[in-house]
Amino acid sequence: MNLGVAILSVTALGYVSNWINGRYLNYKIVRWFYYLGAFVHETSHAILCVVTGARITEYKVFSSQPHVVHEKSKLPLLGEPLISLAPIAGGLCFLYLVNHYLLSGYFIIPRFLGWQGIALEMRGFLVQIDLLHWQSWVMIFLFFNLGAMIGPSPQDLKNMWPLLIVLFFVPWVALANIAFFTAGLILVTLCIQVVLIAVIGIARAMFRG
Repeated sequence: MNLGVAILSVTALGYVSNWINGRYLNYKIVRWFYYLGAFVHETSHAILCVVTGARITEYKVFSSQPHVVHEKSKLPLLGEPLISLAPIAGGLCFLYLVNHYLLSGYFIIPRFLGWQGIALEMRGFLVQIDLLHWQSWVMIFLFFNLGAMIGPSPQDLKNMWPLLIVLFFVPWVALANIAFFTAGLILVTLCIQVVLIAVIGIARAMFRG
């Protein structure tokens, strides 16, 4: 299990998901959910800043470029990488809390290990979506901006690149499984985005006809 590869996979998939939103699903409701994703992302950074002793000098969510500016962490070596990786943990915790408390455990989280289990994880989650139930719509709306919520940004990668290089050579099965699980969730997002784009395209063609 290569944690470095898993983190890069999450980053790449998150970028693709955000690009699709901006290119094909640039609607007001999607942008509002982007702000929710940005709030979770930047707040995760902020919490780890506090935990690692990095003083926050700027915290912005509702802007064209949401960000957290902070001083150097007081935790040697690991402080900056932990702050940069925080959105993965924060995003997963947010989804768990929504499912557990708001949706009363409506979704059973598939548990498959490693990159080999990603396809099974995607299927396990997608088959639970039932458009006749409001709980499914809540999760669909959240998934629209999962990439923005969970995926590390280019600046995050820049801040943690020394640790990332090390992680290419250090096996860390538990954390790699979490990262691959996160990649699987973003792939679910991509599936939902593709279906929605197709539906919108068909609807437009019918109205034109």
